[in-house]
Amino acid sequence: MNILYLEDDINLSATIEEFLNDEGYNVVSVYDGEEALNVLYKQNFDLLILDIQVPKLNGFELLETLRNANIQTPTIFTTSLNSIEDLSKGYSVGADDYIKKPFLLKELHLRVEALLKREYKTKEYIIKLDKNITYNINLQEIQIDDKKIILNHKENELLKLLVKNKNSCVLFDTIFETIWSYDEVHSEQSLRTYIKNLRKIVGKNKIVSIKKQGYIFV
Repeated sequence: MNILYLEDDINLSATIEEFLNDEGYNVVSVYDGEEALNVLYKQNFDLLILDIQVPKLNGFELLETLRNANIQTPTIFTTSLNSIEDLSKGYSVGADDYIKKPFLLKELHLRVEALLKREYKTKEYIIKLDKNITYNINLQEIQIDDKKIILNHKENELLKLLVKNKNSCVLFDTIFETIWSYDEVHSEQSLRTYIKNLRKIVGKNKIVSIKKQGYIFV
């Protein structure tokens, strides 16, 4: 899961980023609203965590701009603002949740998990990989014509990562950090096995190996 985190307090940003990374999320940190907007127009995210009082473009303005551009990524506001007017404004511009500073890291984690679970349950996430091949991320299932193939967990996570970054090289380090949890032992051999299995399903030419770098889904 990819999370964009907007927070202009560098120390707090580093703390939250490290915590969420340890929980298995990929976090991109930005420090002002304009930087956030530029990143969001270039990259897709599963969740946004936005501080409101940030330079150049505040959280309210940023989210309103995104919603007007039909970017509906689930969003949590973090803020020290506590009036009912601020709360009302946050929801009116399209926020999904609101967490008041200071907050416990565990509370943030619970809210992130709850929002992402809700989001994924309400969407089918079916992706067309080829003329006759579709991929349902939620069901971990690939359908080729009338034949359905169920992927195991790691195959699904790997394919999801590659597809999400289609036509871009996903580095080995990124794959290992995303697919394997911190207490698991990964190996290049096991990765090659998963790649081999996926190629048998979606086609050998769909997943390209970049020597000493990683893989590309094309």
